[in-house]
Amino acid sequence: MSEDKRKNDIAEGQDDGTTKESRRDFLKKLGVAAAATTVAPVATAKAASISEHLQTHFEMMSDSQKEKAIARLEERYTEQFGKQVTVAGTPAPEGVLFGYALNISKCIGCRRCVEACVRENNQSRGDHEYPNSAIQWIRVLEMVRGNDTFQVENLHKGSPSSSAIGDYGVQAGGHADKAVGISGHAEHYYEPELVPEENAFYFPVQCHQCEDPPCVRACPVRATYRDPNGIVVIDYNWCIGCRMCQLACPYWARRFNWGEPVLPNEDMNPKTHYLGNRPRMRGVMEKCTFCLQRVRDGRYPACLEACPVGARKFGNLLDPESEIRKVLATKKVFRFKEDFATEPKFFYYMD
Repeated sequence: MSEDKRKNDIAEGQDDGTTKESRRDFLKKLGVAAAATTVAPVATAKAASISEHLQTHFEMMSDSQKEKAIARLEERYTEQFGKQVTVAGTPAPEGVLFGYALNISKCIGCRRCVEACVRENNQSRGDHEYPNSAIQWIRVLEMVRGNDTFQVENLHKGSPSSSAIGDYGVQAGGHADKAVGISGHAEHYYEPELVPEENAFYFPVQCHQCEDPPCVRACPVRATYRDPNGIVVIDYNWCIGCRMCQLACPYWARRFNWGEPVLPNEDMNPKTHYLGNRPRMRGVMEKCTFCLQRVRDGRYPACLEACPVGARKFGNLLDPESEIRKVLATKKVFRFKEDFATEPKFFYYMD
């Protein structure tokens, strides 16, 4: 068709398909411009494409849409970090409910689990310019071990106005001068020359992958949800950074990216998963996923492999022969903040 003929057809209200496509492109550009203006306050990665801004929730995508989104991310990350990056979309295996158990009588507080987690999961390292941008998903608390037995000579005499019981000043609100059993103080940022320190024990905390996760209920856009294996995941592209999930979590497990993450090219782990350790961006939440990119391929989480004393156990809670089920059946087991009724799948035990 000649150009003059096409123009005449357009003037008469006819279309050969080319014009329709041009109009669609034009309207798409208008929509993109409007969307870009709308999402501008929601901080995203510098290199994020408009397609990612407009992307459907990953959980609701078709398989073909997921493939395209993953290919787009692989191309962007490969260019950004100067190495070949893969983004897996491996689905959750069937018949598996992942659980974790940690032996607090063995943990020595060395934090090798923290270091392994940072390396594996592409967490922001921080630097001299932005030291506060460093992110760690695992927090190890140091607590002071007190006396093993209750000793009445340690009790503090009550004030005359208190209602004392017996001759020892035991009262409502009474306390001991010395720690009895375990003290209530937990040090989050201990830095000794050697660990374990004398009279101390260590209590690592990370995402507890709750069966009834309050973070999921708090998220206004369903960017975070519980996957079929019981792991609570985040669709980083869907997260709006409102931090409601962080407020709802009783385990201090979620981290917010206040600035662009500092992830040097040489430190970037190129084997990633869309819902796991792929690089995050400014303005989104992140958290432990039990190394989802590993466990969906039948591997252990990085923190477990790094533990020098074998304090960490992981496995399928639905398998009676799994190591974690045997731990739960034979050890003294408890769950942190169980009174919140979140049904965590992270257990603590003692020999």
